[in-house]
Amino acid sequence: MKTQDRWLRLMDLLGDRGRIEVVEAARLLGVSAATVRRDLEELAGQRLLTRTHGGAVRAGVSYDLPLRYKATRRAAEKLRIAKAAAALVLPGSVVGLTGGTTTSEVARELATRPDLAEADGALTVVTNAIDIAGELAVRTHIRTVMTGGVARPASYELTGPLAAAVLEGLCLDYAVLGVNGLDPVVGASAVSEGEAGINRAMAVRAEKVIVVADSTKLGRRAFVTVSFPREIDVLVTDTEAPPELVAALTEQGVEVLCV
Repeated sequence: MKTQDRWLRLMDLLGDRGRIEVVEAARLLGVSAATVRRDLEELAGQRLLTRTHGGAVRAGVSYDLPLRYKATRRAAEKLRIAKAAAALVLPGSVVGLTGGTTTSEVARELATRPDLAEADGALTVVTNAIDIAGELAVRTHIRTVMTGGVARPASYELTGPLAAAVLEGLCLDYAVLGVNGLDPVVGASAVSEGEAGINRAMAVRAEKVIVVADSTKLGRRAFVTVSFPREIDVLVTDTEAPPELVAALTEQGVEVLCV
């Protein structure tokens, strides 16, 4: 197992359980205890977890794995979700995109849709994500608008009063939100209050709110609520979404697309 794959697996275990022990993690990953100890020390150095005697615990209420480590997780599901979400966008629309690996895939799908490359189908994309803006800036048929703000290293997103001020003056046809959790009671949520605030500001300026989240995010609650279920129009997720959660969200008025 490659180092990055081990780190992703360790962080997944930590996210699910709150703590992990070296011996158990070694057994689950099929590697030596010495390898797990080295991995935990490296992740602790990046402040992604806190080392304990014999293992590690989650750092804080929740955690946010840096974007570079999340890009390969459930890549096939994210691509399907992105294709389906991008297909919902009508030509000529103004689309808000928050940061994240799935929303980055949505941006790529929008950039390569043939009908959107035509003059009367061109999009305006508003984003607070530096990486998304960088990819779209070279697409001459897409007008890319960035918010201001302070860069958040883990997600490449701009947050803070400057970003919020820009969004307050805009009208969006769609807001496509990436989230850390989606629960039928508390709704969509994020681990950072700064990130959640900008995502919320984008959502309230949109005619239609689309949440893109793979099934591992469903039933989870992160630190700060972004949008309540009644404020979400469409959820695009994968086919492993638990039926009971899909039903609960549907009862709240959310259209759920499992792809």
